[in-house]
Amino acid sequence: LVDWGHELRVFVGQPEPGEGDLSQALERAGVSVVRVPGLGRSPHPWRDAQAVRFLRRELRAWRPDLVHTHASKAGWLGRIAARGTGARTLHTFHGHVFEGHFPRWQTACLQAIERRLARSTEQLVTVSEATRNELVDRRIARPAEIRVLYGGAGVAELARCSREDARLRRDLHLHAGDLVIGVLGRLAPIKRPRLALEAFVRAWPELERAKLVFVGDGPERLRLEQDLEKCAPEIRASVFLAGPWENMAAMLPDLDLLLSASRHEGLPIAMVEAGACGVPSVATPVGGVGEFVVPGLTGWIGDDPDGLARGLVALGRDRNLRERLGREARDLA
Repeated sequence: LVDWGHELRVFVGQPEPGEGDLSQALERAGVSVVRVPGLGRSPHPWRDAQAVRFLRRELRAWRPDLVHTHASKAGWLGRIAARGTGARTLHTFHGHVFEGHFPRWQTACLQAIERRLARSTEQLVTVSEATRNELVDRRIARPAEIRVLYGGAGVAELARCSREDARLRRDLHLHAGDLVIGVLGRLAPIKRPRLALEAFVRAWPELERAKLVFVGDGPERLRLEQDLEKCAPEIRASVFLAGPWENMAAMLPDLDLLLSASRHEGLPIAMVEAGACGVPSVATPVGGVGEFVVPGLTGWIGDDPDGLARGLVALGRDRNLRERLGREARDLA
């Protein structure tokens, strides 16, 4: 947008402990970043009200033509703050929090809030058909009010990257002959990193030189480390907690497989980016994952640790199959 002559400001909150922060990367790219006092992932009435007041003052002073919100709570606060400013509003659902996050009564309240906000939002966008269908089923909005736009910014550049450009193996002292399996994303309960570890442990005896790399951080890290301590020494030596990586082009080409054990997803952008690098996925069939991971074409679908482990073994032991699925994943991305 900046390259096309538009004025752009990105309003960001405070990252949670262990959560990555891309604001500096945006600033280096020439994007104006505004940090919003009180805006965080966790609910806090006083801080949330502080964030709305700050956003409303900023928007009224700046007077943008469009306010584009993302995520659940930031989406609610941003659209509330945009009221009365003259700006049109657009909200993108990268998933939703109506399943697996809160008790039933709280979920009902959140759905009611989203329905009310949807009425005053000019355009709703989802990143997958599955997410769109879920919103319609939950009566958040009608089908005609929701557009599906698959995330894919930067995949053309990633498709041109090669293993020679990457440095993940070098930084972790992994070898060219190692089978490197990546788990990408926040280490949060909804992502189920511990289930990913369980699947790897079950597959490990049948794989040669397999390594599991967690790229990301979050509240599940401690429990993941505790699970890892219970594993055999040779498995512990094969698992790496690499933390967040900002430069995907320096990491993705070094992977042989992507493993996703999430309980719920919209459509993981990391999965599409990995596919652009020719990396097939082994994943749980949640949300829009099935719109990108097609069994026998671009990856493997498994419902549980055993199913995921079977996928890791099938693709991990057959390089020709892995490369064929990777080519299809690149074309689809």
